Parts: sequence; C-alpha cells; structure tokens
Amino acid sequence: MKSEIKPTVINERDSAESSNPSQEFPQPRRLARRSFLRNLGMGAALLAPGAALLGSASKALAANGRQRLNAGDVAILQLLAAAELIEADLWQQYKELGGVDSPESGYRAGLEILDGDQPQYISDNTDDELSHAAFLNAYLRSKGERQVDLRQFANLPPSQVSFVPQTGRLTNLKQLTVDTSWWTRYRSTTNPDFGATFPNAVPSLNIGLHTAIPRNDDELGDPNNPSDHVKAIAFTAGFHFGYIEQGGTSLYATLAQKVTSLEVLRILLSIGGSEIMHFQTWQDKAGNATSLTDVDPINNSTVTFIDLTTGQPETLQANLIMPEPCEFISRNLPPCAIIRPSGPGQLDARGAINSFIADGLFRGQPPQFFQLLNSLASAADAAEREVGD
Repeated sequence: MKSEIKPTVINERDSAESSNPSQEFPQPRRLARRSFLRNLGMGAALLAPGAALLGSASKALAANGRQRLNAGDVAILQLLAAAELIEADLWQQYKELGGVDSPESGYRAGLEILDGDQPQYISDNTDDELSHAAFLNAYLRSKGERQVDLRQFANLPPSQVSFVPQTGRLTNLKQLTVDTSWWTRYRSTTNPDFGATFPNAVPSLNIGLHTAIPRNDDELGDPNNPSDHVKAIAFTAGFHFGYIEQGGTSLYATLAQKVTSLEVLRILLSIGGSEIMHFQTWQDKAGNATSLTDVDPINNSTVTFIDLTTGQPETLQANLIMPEPCEFISRNLPPCAIIRPSGPGQLDARGAINSFIADGLFRGQPPQFFQLLNSLASAADAAEREVGD
C-alpha cells in the first residue's frame, strides 16, 4: 500500500549554505573505529538536494521488484528519522565542546569527573546518531518514500565559544529543564505502564532553565581547576545524556509493536538496541557527579547535585545500573527486568515529542516546527500493524 503521508517533509533551502551539509553535521575527524562513516555519503543521505522530494526514478526503482511499505511503516520511519536528526544535532554540539577532538577545558574536565572516557563516549554516541539518521532516510528513499529534511529549522544560535562553528542548530542546549525521573524509574520495582510515577534524582534540574554547554569562553573554565559553575554545566550535560537516550530506548520499543514489515521490525529492533547501549552508558556515568550547588546568573536558576555514590536508598544508588525487575504485561505474571515504558500512551511518538518540548530542546523554534513534529508523531501513533489474509 502506497504511503499517503504528504505534508510531513520539509522542502530544501535554496541557499549556498544548505548545499553544504557538513556545516551542520560535520564528519568525524580522527575516530579510527568510526572512520567508515566518511564513506557512507553521510551528507548526501541526510541532506542532499532533492532528498525531500524524490524523483520518479526512485519511485520506479522501488516499484521494480521491491516491496513497498504500507503507510504506517512509512510514518514510523519518518518520525524516527526526524528524531535521529534532532539527536544528531544536539550530540554534535556536545561533541564540539566535550568530544575527543575538543580542546582541553574546564568543561571537558568536568565531564571527565563523570568518567575519564567521557569524551570518547560522546564522540561515539554522536557518530551513532548520525548513522541512524542517514540510514533511515536512505532506507526511505530506497523504498520510493519521502525523506525527512529539517534544515529549514536549523536557525537556533550555537554556543558562542570561540572554536564552535557559528552555524544554525535545531536544538537549544542552553535553556533546559531536565527531567531526571528516569534515574529513579529504572531503580524502582514499579512500571509507568501501570501508572507508576517517579521522583527526580536531581530535583533542581527539573525547575527553571539550565545550560548543558558553555555559552561563552569564560564558561569553558580552567582545565586544571574547573569552578563549581563549570562543573555544574558538565554535570547537567551528564544527566541530560541519560534523559535523551532513555527516550529513544522506549520509543523504539513502543513503535516496533506497530510495524507490519518484518524488515522494518528488524530495523527498529536493531537501532533500538543501540539506543539501549547508549542509555546504559550514560546512566552509569551521571551518578559520579560530585556534591555542589551553583547559581547561574544568566538563566537565574540554581542547581544542586548530591553524592549518589554513598549512603543513598536503592532508588538513588549510583551503581544500580541494571533495570530492577518490575510488573510487565500483567500483575499476575512475575516481575521482569525490562525497558520501560513500552505501552501505548506512555512514551509513544507524541509522548516523545512532548517530552523533548518540555525539556526545552526547541526553545526559539517557530510554530511551524512544532506543527511538523506533531504531524509526524500523530501519523506514527496512528500506524497499525496490518495482518495478511
């Protein structure tokens, strides 16, 4: 069945800048194990001219001996492509300031308090999200379907740190309100699919606005002696990493239940598994934040981190990084360690988009951007698994 989803893809920008996708999603420079990404035609797959409006040749190719996807599968893949483009954008910002190729700074030193390998993990996570976005768009094109292009909305200002490329971004990491209830959710024996709610591990991060990246050179800090203010920015990033990746973990698990094509199911289970690996890494690191309280004069907000490594109840204990068994499917069945939530109405497509909005990722975006994301999410949530005769 041919997809009838038409308004969900943004047209190309007719500017010289838009013809050079590397300005917004630069390639990895010296990560040997990820050098294969350079050979994927990453920019072309993500943002090439004509990617949003496919030509008849692609349609003919898809129709010639290749099974077409139904409308629901297309909608799910388009929503996930948009989500991966958003994640690629925010992770690129983290990589510029704290990745393996970033200059030494107090911010990077603050990240390394969480784990000495943090710059490498940030760079690897960035490359993974770039590969996910490129693959999903290329797969859509291979099936004769529209790819997702969000460049029209890459207009938010980046960090003003001197070595950061001054190109427009999709996401705003300087005014976040970070929900850290994911931390206590996975350490609890209850399940949000059954109505359970969870307190925040860092309550002050969920109040007011907080920056997760240095906004200027002064906030980069001394690499040998980072101030509490600089460390607070790095620790905010550490908890934001886990927040972002737990959302993808549940989103793939939820949407996989709606797909019809076995090949699309394979894609969602495989990429979703990668998101789980990301989340496991970040929740292992965030708990190494040291105790401090900081006042941000720009956002007029206060954040307090406590030591989660000692003397904490199980719902906060830093080294409990495996999901606790909880109720699943039915309370009549024994507890099971699972990804959660995964039930309808929890963190489905609209729930994921609304969560990103509440996080402050899109502060500064115009109404058209939210309309586009809501359109993609609604179409994905409306998808239903088709059963053959």
